[in-house]
Amino acid sequence: MSEEKLTNNTVEVHNSGTSSDKHQPEEESHYTGPLRWYDKKIVSFLPAYSESMVQIVMLAFTCFMLPGMYNALSGVGGAGISLSVSNNSSVSLYSTFCGYGFFAGWVCNIIGTKFSLMFGGVGYVIYSGSLLYYTKHSFTNADGVVEDYGGAAAFVVAAGAILGVCAGQLWAAQTSIIISYPAEHLKGKAIMTFWVIFNLGAVIGSAISLGNNMKNNSSVATDGTYAAFIALMCSGIIIAGCTLRPHQVWRGGVGSERVVQQQFPHWKVELINMAKMLYKEPKIYFLFPMFFASNWFYTYQFNDVNAARFTIRTRSLNSLLYWAAQMVGAAIFGNILDWKRFDRKTRVKIGWSIIMVLTFVIWGGGYDFQKKYTRESVAGMALIDFKKGSTYVGPMFLYIFYGMYDAMFQTFIYYTLGAMSNNPKKNAIYGAFFKSIQSAGAAIMWRLDYYEVPYMSMFASSWGLCAGALVLASPLIFFKISNHTEDAEDDLQGELLNRGLEISKSISQPEPKNPEV
Repeated sequence: MSEEKLTNNTVEVHNSGTSSDKHQPEEESHYTGPLRWYDKKIVSFLPAYSESMVQIVMLAFTCFMLPGMYNALSGVGGAGISLSVSNNSSVSLYSTFCGYGFFAGWVCNIIGTKFSLMFGGVGYVIYSGSLLYYTKHSFTNADGVVEDYGGAAAFVVAAGAILGVCAGQLWAAQTSIIISYPAEHLKGKAIMTFWVIFNLGAVIGSAISLGNNMKNNSSVATDGTYAAFIALMCSGIIIAGCTLRPHQVWRGGVGSERVVQQQFPHWKVELINMAKMLYKEPKIYFLFPMFFASNWFYTYQFNDVNAARFTIRTRSLNSLLYWAAQMVGAAIFGNILDWKRFDRKTRVKIGWSIIMVLTFVIWGGGYDFQKKYTRESVAGMALIDFKKGSTYVGPMFLYIFYGMYDAMFQTFIYYTLGAMSNNPKKNAIYGAFFKSIQSAGAAIMWRLDYYEVPYMSMFASSWGLCAGALVLASPLIFFKISNHTEDAEDDLQGELLNRGLEISKSISQPEPKNPEV
């Protein structure tokens, strides 16, 4: 039960009794203090701006406008431009993402989540601008070869490298927020909410692309497509600037429990903490193969299926359906992972089992489709158009299930990370590891596509990595996930935090000449 006394400027809360989830531990709060503007309800039936789920929604709309729109562009296949230029740009993007992303959690703990999100957004705008510049400075010659001038191709590749750095920073902040802000029994709901709204951005972006390309039977997107994406991405930076800092956020309702206040220690401290994570938390290594596999299949699905076999307008439609399916997959799977009938240890095992079954069902269907064409034969085959229903229906459903599978696979990774820690500082580093390793896999796959590795090999590597990664993660899933993360175990008050503060203090304050003994 909860007893709450609320005035215009202060709140006093005393919680006792049992949680609504019988598997969740009791939470007690005895907060008494002033209410800020963001702690007050503007409308009685809406939550306060400082509640964790509201901030998750703000984060989701930030990503809706930034990586969501980028996903819509990528989902068209080759971002609507020359595949060779797009592949080179993607390699540069994921290479810098991989290299910088490993340290992005450290930077996030220094500059904070808000500025990490805003900085990350700039790269998406630059990248979309480079695509528009390329369409204005490229042409197809008499031999059917695309040529560019004014350094257009080089600009796209450079923009990809810049985006890699910016995206690494954005996703480190995103992971810290999404798995640190909500209470433990709401993490599945939080991940589901984020994933649905985030992918709604890709759905709307794909709808814009589809509308602009409806009468376009070629393989290149229109200028209006890129201009629309640039405008939407700029609004995403503004939304990011409206998010709150962690210490201003309540995990539940106002008066429950603040998110652990993020400190900004010396950069040496953050590097030491990041190094400690690698040997103090060996269980994270079990998830590294899943990190690596989680974007590996994008190249195959976007370029070797969508771009290889469909017209530009059908690619836009496929992209819309792909990201819409992600919303459905995240909604279903998020509810399963928060199913109150079971404790957390059981839920994570159920989630793993579902993904393992879907790995063989969905990718098995993909194998049947892939057998029908090769990289050599596809040039002489007619492109599939959605107006030819008899040939389109089967591939359409396959692409839908590919999208649903991706959402479930990544939702499961986020949920598992959230089950390992509630500490924003640790989760920022977890997120950096996740996105860095994920980008390493993506960079390799984009490069393999550039060298025209056979489609069947690209397919087999995608299927094999997903299945193998799940097997390698099983010891963590079945034996290391607990029903509740204790503060001592999470190091919220342990060596990582306290030792970091000691080192920070010693760095910022010189040692006295005659210390007392």
